[in-house]
Amino acid sequence: MNELDLERQIAFLTEIDKLKSVQRASPLIDRSRRENSAEHSWHLAMYALVLEQHSDVPVDISRVIRMLLIHDIVEIDAGDHPLYGDHPPEDQADAEERAATRLFGLLPDGQARAMLDLWREFEAGRTDDARFAKSLDRFQPIVQNLETDGGTLKEYCVPEDKALKTYGPPIERGSVSLWDYARSRIADYFAGLKHPAADK
Repeated sequence: MNELDLERQIAFLTEIDKLKSVQRASPLIDRSRRENSAEHSWHLAMYALVLEQHSDVPVDISRVIRMLLIHDIVEIDAGDHPLYGDHPPEDQADAEERAATRLFGLLPDGQARAMLDLWREFEAGRTDDARFAKSLDRFQPIVQNLETDGGTLKEYCVPEDKALKTYGPPIERGSVSLWDYARSRIADYFAGLKHPAADK
């Protein structure tokens, strides 16, 4: 490791501080404000650490955690796009690829290639590690929403069938048990909307 490599590493670490300013749609559980993308990435890493046993197949949890820590860094350039927002997915994918190339390119060449490859593996979602990481990336927001009386489900007036379609396949591909839990919680939430408790 030479001095130039260290300078590039510090430049990268300084640049990704900007992720703390990228606001997401999901609220914090205390509802005081919306979470930012850096907080989301940290929370997902903790989800992976705590919920590893719920992966349908054995995974390298250290790789899963690394994926989750870097997966949203591209939002520094490309922005965050809520699940229920109106944005063309192909435009988003192009913007994120350009962002990944720039941001990871700040690192020394070997680290840049490794992180870009890991980010692309997550995006493709074809390996066991990536499938579980993407499962958690969809599981955490629905938990946040259900813990905040609907969160973005309520904000975007999402019907039950759309919620099931949005969250179900990505979660179930990595963890049947996590999807069983989420599906049950989603059903309870929408049942409560149809039949609110008398004391509310």
